[in-house]
Amino acid sequence: MIKKIAIILFILFGITLLTYLAWPSPKFPNTLPGFTVSTEPADKETPLRRGYYTNSDRNQVMSHYVSEFKWGIRLNYPPEEAQTVIRDQTHATYLEEIVHPMRESIFIAGNDAPLNKVLFQANGQQYKSKIIVRYVESNIFVRLSTGILTLCLIWILGSEWVKIVKEFKKWTSR
Repeated sequence: MIKKIAIILFILFGITLLTYLAWPSPKFPNTLPGFTVSTEPADKETPLRRGYYTNSDRNQVMSHYVSEFKWGIRLNYPPEEAQTVIRDQTHATYLEEIVHPMRESIFIAGNDAPLNKVLFQANGQQYKSKIIVRYVESNIFVRLSTGILTLCLIWILGSEWVKIVKEFKKWTSR
């Protein structure tokens, strides 16, 4: 009876996992009103990375991208990692990632000006901050393959664990 319940739970978990992994990826998030698109060549060299100038603070920027990405786990990184994650020679005062586990993620690197200073000018306007957004997509076939392999490994490890527990019970009952 317990074995049948475990198998049913495993099948339900597997269906849920594979459905989650097969779900279409969200599009590149929209920007907040008041953002000015950067025209610098480094910010336009790939459609999965965009740069913006803004007067919004970090909390406003991050809450906007969390709502645009619908949900996700927020991870905070040292700003020095922006040169590795976003692009070589990217300057940042903060770097955060919003990730859908086993799927896609979005990195937001912000470069805020010190208090009461303006560092950035674009289109004749002054801005307190520049953000660079990098969207990292994942291939659906890789996601599903990883999910299937994960389910297979869970099944194998679970079966081995049951065997060990049975052997341990035999050994302790002697």
